[in-house]
Amino acid sequence: MSNTFEQNKLGTMKMPRLIMSMSAPLMLSMFVQALYNIVDSIYVAQLSETALTATSLAFPLQTLMIGVAVGTGVGANSLMSRSLGARNQAKAEKTAYHGIALEFFSYLVFLLIGLFFSEPFIKAFTDDPILIEYSVTYLTIVLGLSFGAFIEISFSRVMQSTGDSLHPMIVQLTGAIINIILDPIMIFGLLGCPEMGIAGAAYATVIGQICAMLLSYSFVRKNKTLSVHVRGFKGFRLDGTLIKEIYQVGVPSIVMQCLGSVTTTCMNFILVGFSATAVAVYGAFFKIQSFVFMPTFGLNGGLISIIGYNYGARNIKRIHEALRLGIIIAFCLLLLGFFAFELIPGLLLGMFNASESMLEIGITAFRRMGLCFLMPAFSIIPSSLFQACGKGVYAMYVSLMRQIVFLVPLAWLFSKIGGLDLVWFAVPLAEIVSCVVTYLLYKKLISQPEFDINQKPLEGPVDESQLPETGL
Repeated sequence: MSNTFEQNKLGTMKMPRLIMSMSAPLMLSMFVQALYNIVDSIYVAQLSETALTATSLAFPLQTLMIGVAVGTGVGANSLMSRSLGARNQAKAEKTAYHGIALEFFSYLVFLLIGLFFSEPFIKAFTDDPILIEYSVTYLTIVLGLSFGAFIEISFSRVMQSTGDSLHPMIVQLTGAIINIILDPIMIFGLLGCPEMGIAGAAYATVIGQICAMLLSYSFVRKNKTLSVHVRGFKGFRLDGTLIKEIYQVGVPSIVMQCLGSVTTTCMNFILVGFSATAVAVYGAFFKIQSFVFMPTFGLNGGLISIIGYNYGARNIKRIHEALRLGIIIAFCLLLLGFFAFELIPGLLLGMFNASESMLEIGITAFRRMGLCFLMPAFSIIPSSLFQACGKGVYAMYVSLMRQIVFLVPLAWLFSKIGGLDLVWFAVPLAEIVSCVVTYLLYKKLISQPEFDINQKPLEGPVDESQLPETGL
């Protein structure tokens, strides 16, 4: 099957089949990606509860790094998809190279953070010397050698924008599987490898990312719609206008990702006031929550390419059809997570070698926070519309309201008036707020003239003067 068909299918294939062909590979790859995050924590937990707490304290900065990488990739993906939908091949190719360059510059920032700011960050939470040593060791490695993650994400977004979701899936699976295999070998010193403890977990992570980067480059070079080569950077110059267009979607997406880092940091501050075990419980919940959410985020990634292409082509009916089906699929996926947290919380905690005190706190916590899985389908999936149409700031508003305006203040308030058991209710209550805000922003967006469902889709090449004002 040619890549020309892969591009055209975004505007022609029947929607149920298109969503599955675009999203299923991403869902599977992100599912495995989340799986290796959990496996990483399970192995680390075998060292000690202190080691597990260390990864929880390090997680906000690690999340921040991935947030910047993914957010920049989302911005580039959105612009590439809209450009291809509007038959603007030159702009799509130029965007691809800008996305890669911006990812590399972002890596340089996190290299400096890993080298110089890891220790001050961890010391803000604890004065335990062992906990500080574990956390700083882990952070320095995963941030300082993160170039593989940044570049792989940019290559994968180039492929996704053309309708190719199979090769990004192979890339993600490869990186995750390598990480899972290397974890026990490097942590516990198997097969002749020296025993490295928590440093081994970090090295396994970055080696997996670097292998994924190399594989993704081999695939993106062969992409016939948007082919990327090292020689393509010869004479490359940054275009400020294009960077602005990328970050119109990218910055809100980065902010959304980073809000998770800020929220986790704030929650750790609140929970450490009760005990280090409470922090470990929240860290375990966050890892499993990511495992449940990742397939939905994969679905969201596929929808961004579908909606972006059809927005550029002014095919509004297909946009609404994609959203309806996306919400139904996401709700069914997240419902499984809800049942897991309500029915088998002890089994979930057992994966992390939970102590009696961790089980005592965690079972109640998991059941209360698990209520949050009933709502996100109605906020996550519409965010694909916001991002694909260049309205990433709307998606940012939703995350801001959920995580900063409501979740953290509610958790703090509940910690003062009801103790630890009440704090966990802040998570599902914040999700309800995000659904309300999402609906209001969705109604505002689709009331705009460019979302007139009766307009005729574009056919053939067009110039940029024909494009929607909020598009390209």
